[in-house]
Amino acid sequence: MTMHIRPIRTEADHAAALAEISALMVADPKLGTSDGDRLDVLATLVQVYEVRHHPIEAADPVEAIKFLMDEQGL
Repeated sequence: MTMHIRPIRTEADHAAALAEISALMVADPKLGTSDGDRLDVLATLVQVYEVRHHPIEAADPVEAIKFLMDEQGL
């Protein structure tokens, strides 16, 4: 059985993949099943797309400490 999964190249592709992942997660497929494999592959594709197109920069250490101090009321 073919999965018919294609690369995620656009924001629309990304949104569609996230919607499908969400639906698959609700169904909670077993590992090794067709749906379980589809979920695994889609999650991997989304992760790669997000790293390439929406990177999260490391926090500035001083700003991170200030944020944590503020959160703790210090």
